[in-house]
Parts: sequence; C-alpha cells; structure tokens
Amino acid sequence: MKSHNIKYSKKLIYLGILLITMVSCKSIKNAEIGGYIGAAGGAIIGGVIGNNVGGETELGAVIGGVVGATVGSVIGNRMDQQAKKIEEEMPSVAVQRIEEDINIVFDEESGVYFNTNKHDLNESSKETIEKLAVILEEYPNSNILIEGHTDNVGKEESNFLLSKYRAQAVRDYLVLQGVDEQRFTVKYYGESQPRYDNTTTEGKTKNRRVEVTISPNEELRRQAVAQIKE
Repeated sequence: MKSHNIKYSKKLIYLGILLITMVSCKSIKNAEIGGYIGAAGGAIIGGVIGNNVGGETELGAVIGGVVGATVGSVIGNRMDQQAKKIEEEMPSVAVQRIEEDINIVFDEESGVYFNTNKHDLNESSKETIEKLAVILEEYPNSNILIEGHTDNVGKEESNFLLSKYRAQAVRDYLVLQGVDEQRFTVKYYGESQPRYDNTTTEGKTKNRRVEVTISPNEELRRQAVAQIKE
C-alpha cells in the first residue's frame, strides 16, 4: 500500500507543477485558463471523494483534477464563443474575459450612454442593448450581473441613486427584449468605484458607465459534466 501511495503522490505533485507552469504562461487562452481553474478545484474535490470512498486521497485528487480540467475547458470554450460573438456584433464595446466570466463596459464611447442626471435610455443605447439581448438569448445558460457607476460630479447621494436607476434601466430593457429576469442581479455604487481619474474630463466620461458581467450558471456546469461523460 505504501508504494501505491508514493506513486499516487507523485502523480498529484506532477499535476500541481504542470498546472502552475501552464497558468504562468502568458500565451494561455481563456478556455485553457478555465480548464486549469477547473483542474485546481477538481483536485480538491477529488481528494475529498478519494478520502471518503477508499482512503486514496492522492488518487482521488488526480482523478478530480483531470475531470475538473475537462469540465473547466468545456465551460471556457463556451464562454469564449459568447465573448467572440459580442465582440463581432458590438465592436465599440469593451469586452474582457476574466477567469470564467465575460465583462462588458458600457460607457459614452460604446453606444450606451445617458444625458446628464438622466437614466432614460436613448435610441442609440437601445440599439446596442438589443444586440446584447439577442446574444444572451442565444447563450441562455448564464447569470448576468449589472452594475451602475457615475463620476463624482454632483452630490454623492444623488449619484448613488442615479447609478441604481441606470443599471436598472439596462436590466429592464434586456428583460423587455425577452431575456429571463431571473438571470439578473443589479448592483450600484454611485461614484465610489472610479476606474479613471475624476479630475479630468476624459476620466469622468469613462467613469459614467454600466458594467455587465456574464457568468456560467449551474445548468451550463451540468451540461459540461454530461458532455465529458458521453
């Protein structure tokens, strides 16, 4: 038994070194990142499973790591496809992949903007959001977080409410286009989370923004697990 444990421990150590090496490489694609994150989580889960079913914690971790990596890769590929679609259909919008998520920034340069102290959507903003709604419907297995932000012009309390109403306006119009309202969470921060320098006109313009984060939901995870079982 001792020799088996040593062998399995070596496998787990090798997996850990491999994951660390790969994640350190700057040329990793987003789908691969999802796979490596899944591997790390899978290794932990696998270790617990291994310990419960037979005492071979190291072997369970290795198996869990392989399964987790595969599931993470499937999810990563799916999210990559969605991000690519958004970039193609909405080229003016800033799109970024962060781990498993897709982050979209709507500001005055990307087609969704508001008049001063207003939260009503204009026609240009509606057109942009309509394009996003079509993509969200095409990829239904995700949760959607909408966050509102403002610059520091005006009273802090007013900016807080303004960021709330603008985020809700984007959510409400997406729902109006047919996106399931159960997928949404809305948060708002007023002027408290600037990304840029609020002492410049350009910085203020960029800080007046609504961010959308798209995350894989549990159904997508179940589909990924089912896919690797086929």
